[in-house]
Amino acid sequence: MIKYLLKCKNCHNEFESWFGASEEYDKLKKLKLINCPDCESLNVEKSLMSPNLLNTKKKGNVSDIKKFKDVKKKLADYKKFVKENFDYVGENFTYKARSLHYDKKKPKKGIYGSASLKDIKELREEGIETDIIPWIDDDKN
Repeated sequence: MIKYLLKCKNCHNEFESWFGASEEYDKLKKLKLINCPDCESLNVEKSLMSPNLLNTKKKGNVSDIKKFKDVKKKLADYKKFVKENFDYVGENFTYKARSLHYDKKKPKKGIYGSASLKDIKELREEGIETDIIPWIDDDKN
């Protein structure tokens, strides 16, 4: 995909458009299928566009990268805390959550596992407290 800045020679309107390849623009231009969205003129030409490049030397980007790393570290710490202090019940989360909720005895530990958004919604409608935890993979990529 390639994005061009197009200019109407009649009304001087500038607009962007995406094309599958540079040849596609030429083909559509020849078939008179490119027109100005304002005045509908076919007198439209492409102009140079600067590419969008990520400049990691800018302070804003460095700050964003640092924030991302901080959030990722906090999520990893949170995951470690959950693994150490809760019982993993896997795909049986919905069943176990209902069992604990309707059982009169208080459990020693909370549970965590997998459930669909539909199941979580149903548990909440029943008054069963649940939270969705952003879970990151163990790899360091």
